[in-house]
Amino acid sequence: MNKNSHLILRVIKKYSILLLGSLIAATGLEIFLIPNRIIDGGIVGISIITSFLTNIPLGLFTFLFNIPFLFIGYKQIGKTFVITSLFSITSFSFFISILHPVPGLTYDILLATVFGGIILGAGVGLILRYGGSLDGTEIIAIILCKRAVFSIGQIVLIFNVFIFSCAALVLGWDRALYSMLAYFVAHKAVDIVIDGFDEAKAVMIVTNNGDEIADAINARLGRGVTFLEGRGGYSGDEKTVIYSVVTRLEIAKLRSIINDKDVNAFVTIHDVSDVMGGTDRKRSIH
Repeated sequence: MNKNSHLILRVIKKYSILLLGSLIAATGLEIFLIPNRIIDGGIVGISIITSFLTNIPLGLFTFLFNIPFLFIGYKQIGKTFVITSLFSITSFSFFISILHPVPGLTYDILLATVFGGIILGAGVGLILRYGGSLDGTEIIAIILCKRAVFSIGQIVLIFNVFIFSCAALVLGWDRALYSMLAYFVAHKAVDIVIDGFDEAKAVMIVTNNGDEIADAINARLGRGVTFLEGRGGYSGDEKTVIYSVVTRLEIAKLRSIINDKDVNAFVTIHDVSDVMGGTDRKRSIH
């Protein structure tokens, strides 16, 4: 198969997953949250409130309200991101319109909040993982954080505090609080879809028994390692530094290996957002 065929298949896969993510997100919204008058954050939340107030179909607002932000994003962030986001938003708005006449699956407010948040977050996570977005507030946050002291997360939080306050005035405080819970659940579901259950962890081990620890990591965990040369800042002694990437579920076994081979080893462990390339025997962390 030539290079062009691989590129075409990759593009087809990407947009198929964006389409699937849009359908999943729309299902969480229209089958669980909307029938129970629970909103999401961001532009989707503004669209839901506006739809409740005007009785105009929600799908129209989710599309129209995002267009100005996509235009700004095209100027500031890039064409590829805007194209994938436009495709995702258009698909999302279409599926919302299609699913709107379908009755809600449950009218138990807590069940609707939790499962609606999970399903919505799973759909949004798929879209984010493949380079798209359903919400213009994220685009504005990316742009504003370059010029302000606030981070992207803080800017999005400020937007959502305003949106949920409006929801409290329109829908009542109980629905606003359930909406905040749904948003929290969806946010956690997004993290799981993007990072996976077996979250990647980068490990750096400063040791005098580098070969033994590396062999054990390779044999018992099936993970590759990289050796770095180090020197103690105080003692000046030469040290071996081992770098490897494991999953969260393998951390306990890794600790056991290190304790067996060098109880005095200095170890740091931190999160990794993504892993690409390498010659690891286990080719994928997720």
